[in-house]
Amino acid sequence: MMKKILMLGGTRYLLPVIKSAHNKHYKVITCDYIPDNIAHKYSDEYYNLSITDKDQVLKLAKSLDIDGIMSFGTDPGVETAAYVAEKMNLPSCGSYETVCILQRKSLFREYLSRNGFNVPRFMSFRSIGECKQAIDAFTMPVIVKPTDSAGSKGVMKVCEAEELPLAVDNALKYSRNGEFIVEEFIDPDGFASDSDCFSVDGKLAFYSFSNQHFDKRASNPFTPSAYSWPSSMPDAAKEYLVSELDRLIGLMALRTSLYNVETRIGKNGKPYIMEFSPRGGGNRISEILSRATGVDLIQKTVMAAVGESVEIPETYAFDGFWAECILHSYVNGKYDGIFIDPSVLPYVQEIDEWVKPGDEINVFTGANAAVGTIVFKFADKDFAASAMTNIFELIKVKTK
Repeated sequence: MMKKILMLGGTRYLLPVIKSAHNKHYKVITCDYIPDNIAHKYSDEYYNLSITDKDQVLKLAKSLDIDGIMSFGTDPGVETAAYVAEKMNLPSCGSYETVCILQRKSLFREYLSRNGFNVPRFMSFRSIGECKQAIDAFTMPVIVKPTDSAGSKGVMKVCEAEELPLAVDNALKYSRNGEFIVEEFIDPDGFASDSDCFSVDGKLAFYSFSNQHFDKRASNPFTPSAYSWPSSMPDAAKEYLVSELDRLIGLMALRTSLYNVETRIGKNGKPYIMEFSPRGGGNRISEILSRATGVDLIQKTVMAAVGESVEIPETYAFDGFWAECILHSYVNGKYDGIFIDPSVLPYVQEIDEWVKPGDEINVFTGANAAVGTIVFKFADKDFAASAMTNIFELIKVKTK
């Protein structure tokens, strides 16, 4: 019998996942409330249903008699996937309760604190009034963000108390549960990291760290604008974080799963696990890691979703120096192509444009405003570092 997998969402990040599932001869069913989303053109069946409506998705999953469910690169569906998996006794990264902790920043911070992990000072609130009464507990600057959103949507850095109302309004605009979190700003020593990891049977089996690059000219300077691998993070910090990630996976009784993991070293010298979500990261992170290391994370994620045995090589390494630039605009306008500096053109592996010339595009306020990606592979470490230092001058989106 052909195995059936229900994929929540319909963004382009699902395309390689659908391809991988089809390569395994699985039937792919997609589901969300946007029929025009690109992934639905490649799935075998599509159902128009909100992926945050857990009980309706469960009803659909039962009627289809699915073998697995997943939400790859789509944050709103992660809790629903865990809920359905638990109700139907399907493969899952962990319990629904555990996934809810991982998906809600306030609960995750509380869990980290209770279990002795490094964690920034934080508080969660539901109104600006509550926040103003407690803000003196923090030393500025602070970060204000929704507790249940991803892609850097609704995130603002606040340096003065007078800026709080605007930041809170912005966070609540993107919060599904009406809650936001205020936490001390951990100024990174070196690059912050956003990359994907994988556990097998409750043990960390694949880990990676990136150099996360931000465009200070972007409308939202906290939205990642580029990534490069391998990370320049000191080995001692990597070893500490690998140990802490493995400890976290064990404490939470997680199983076999892909995770999007954000980490950083603070200028206080402490390494932090900032985010740990049981899904593939957006911005094609798993795709690039698969190409760079030879470990096909997407295929293994698809196999895990339907309960097939997964193995990760004991050793793996990066083949060269890889980078990805998230194409974005500084102004609203009509897309007019990409400028690529001749110095980096020979290292381009792939250009993926998500819009056509003449399409309306918007300023870069979050990951959802990206217009495409460019993937590079460099042979020389120093050249790669130099190129990434100036990447937003070397690669530009043109508008008219």
